[in-house]
Amino acid sequence: MKLYLRNTAGLLLFLILLNGCSATATTAYAQTEADETSFVRTTDLININQLSQVAISPNGSKAVYVVQATEKNKEDDGYRYVNQLWMVNLESGEAPYQLTRHESGASQPAWHPDSEHIAFTRRVDGSNQIFVLNTTGGEARQFTHHANGASSPVWSPDGNRLLFSSSYTHSDLLKKDAFSAGPEWPHEKPGIDPLPRNHDITPDPDGTIEQVRAWLAQNENERNPSVLNRIDFQGEFNLNAERSYTHWYVQESGADAGPNAITLHTGFYSFAGGAWLQDGSGIIFSTNMDNSIHPDRMPEQALYLFDATNGSYGKLASRDHYMYTSPVVSPNGRYVAFRAFDIRERGYNQAEIGLLNLQTGDVQHFGNNLDRSLGNTKWSTNSRYIYATAPKNGGFPLFRFDVRNGSYERLTGHDTGIRDFAISRNSLLFVKTDFRNPFELYRARTDASRAERISDHNHSWIGERTVSEPLKRTYTTDDGFEIEYWVMKPAGFVEGQSYPTLLQIHGGPSAMWGTGEASMWHEFQLFAAQGFGVVFPNPRGSGGYGYDFQSANRSDWGTSPMNDVLGALDAAIAEFSWIDEDRLTITGGSYGGYLVAFTIAKDHRFVAAAAQRGVYDLATFLGEGNAYRLVNDQFGGYPWDEEVRDNIIFNSPFTHVHRIETPLLILHGSNDLRTGVSQSEMMYRALKLLERDVEYIRYPGAGHDLSRTGDVHQRKDRLLRMIEFMKRYTETDSAQ
Repeated sequence: MKLYLRNTAGLLLFLILLNGCSATATTAYAQTEADETSFVRTTDLININQLSQVAISPNGSKAVYVVQATEKNKEDDGYRYVNQLWMVNLESGEAPYQLTRHESGASQPAWHPDSEHIAFTRRVDGSNQIFVLNTTGGEARQFTHHANGASSPVWSPDGNRLLFSSSYTHSDLLKKDAFSAGPEWPHEKPGIDPLPRNHDITPDPDGTIEQVRAWLAQNENERNPSVLNRIDFQGEFNLNAERSYTHWYVQESGADAGPNAITLHTGFYSFAGGAWLQDGSGIIFSTNMDNSIHPDRMPEQALYLFDATNGSYGKLASRDHYMYTSPVVSPNGRYVAFRAFDIRERGYNQAEIGLLNLQTGDVQHFGNNLDRSLGNTKWSTNSRYIYATAPKNGGFPLFRFDVRNGSYERLTGHDTGIRDFAISRNSLLFVKTDFRNPFELYRARTDASRAERISDHNHSWIGERTVSEPLKRTYTTDDGFEIEYWVMKPAGFVEGQSYPTLLQIHGGPSAMWGTGEASMWHEFQLFAAQGFGVVFPNPRGSGGYGYDFQSANRSDWGTSPMNDVLGALDAAIAEFSWIDEDRLTITGGSYGGYLVAFTIAKDHRFVAAAAQRGVYDLATFLGEGNAYRLVNDQFGGYPWDEEVRDNIIFNSPFTHVHRIETPLLILHGSNDLRTGVSQSEMMYRALKLLERDVEYIRYPGAGHDLSRTGDVHQRKDRLLRMIEFMKRYTETDSAQ
């Protein structure tokens, strides 16, 4: 056992902060004396308002956006997340104000062409329905009463019709006479595919084989038991024994009008997108309508045009080995912009912008010279430019592409993130993230110049906190890769003192961290507030650095990325003398949890570690996690393939579990089906058998995104479990 002798002052500060302190204004980042009352707190988690879904009215006079706030429950001590619409008058310059206040919230705003009405979705009796609100006054009225719910509203260009989507389960469709025979594509039910269905047969467990099958089908429909025949049988929280399908309807704006099904007659296919042609005659969707292969096995998608009145359809654009998604029609009606993915390089492809000329049928791809994964495409009002965001070097800049030649310019910096945006003739509205503030609304010219903050959803309360500034650094690996990393001093940093330091590793593995990434803002600042320095690198395999860098971890999840993150830590230690090499800790989630376990089995410099919702055995991962395709996509095969078997075993941290000596905290959600909870339990049990220092935290009902969207109490508990565990080994006077 190791003996750690530390000053207890930091532990006392930790206990004081847990009891809560009143805020006082502070503006200094590096201080000579710590002002503990201004440090970021665990409970600040509930103060963060998240902004999204920005939409400017057609006449450019107003804008609406969604704010997600954390509100206390009326019936208990818990919290819930509530989305509400906020409005800003772009002509008066007045501050934004809250537009909706209903306890069920509001989201997915869609402006009517008259620039006065907004359609939005709200939860009613367990499903979403669409409401319409007159922004000049009055209550919102419920527009849809669809049995399967209604989402994603889009007004027709003339404003007389509303397009919306609705979801159907496989069983829902089988109950309809038109689809009772099931889909044309294979069911993949062994021995009886396609499965004959005769709904006139009386279920009987003691009857004929047909009656027995009817009885079994009845149980299956009641989910008792779940019968699995599809390859993608896991969702995020529950088993998905049957597929679900998104279909679209058009409803006239008249009060008594009923919805007209546009895609439902196709049956067992699912449609996304929903973009009106400018003359209102048709609607463009993305889908895969190949009936020869089960949809789970066919990731290709094409663009289809559906007639808005009778539902007849035809294929607009497709390319072998590509997925075409998210169509957006240009204001002049000549083009369709969309996202284009090369599915032959899943996990490594850089999404491009596709451009379809509706007059000629020609298709171009833009953005391959940018070598970044583009998304959230939107048109300028003059149809000359396509705007898009992409992860790049720690930020999420906004880019603008010229439709005439495909050239592009970057409009915002690498040190910030554009979360969402909208464009009018004269204005660009966007939600920005930087190290000072994770979410705020800005207004600028259409080239993003002269940007000014126009909201105060987080600015005021963050202004009362001491915020640690991440300092960006780079170093070059022995094999020539430039690794970017950031270093944060502890809050209340005092020159000449040394501090424990935490190495944070991101997931993915193709995620990317930096000052433009919002999800880790509170966690990083909280660790700094608790007296830790923080180092967070982007090792090879990270997104935001191009194809060559992202694919450099192919068949090598462990050794090279481990060397990259340790190299960043070594470089930080060499530059910042305040980093205490005897008090280093490490954590990461998902793939980051994987790399934590792999690293501490190889390198014993860390006094404590926390591995969160990780993958530790790649063979087990195939059956446990819905992200199982990562094994084949990034290792080029499966554990039973001789040419990759040994490499998969070597790259599984569980293979090296007996070499782990670092005290380890393992955290996982019980309902996490992306990585699978038994991954953590294998590690925990092995380390207990080896009599190593290990503790396991399992959160009931929690999924993979616990840290971002989970129960507020559990999110706070998760943060404090890691802090408390690490302080056992960095600040305690007692023998461990």
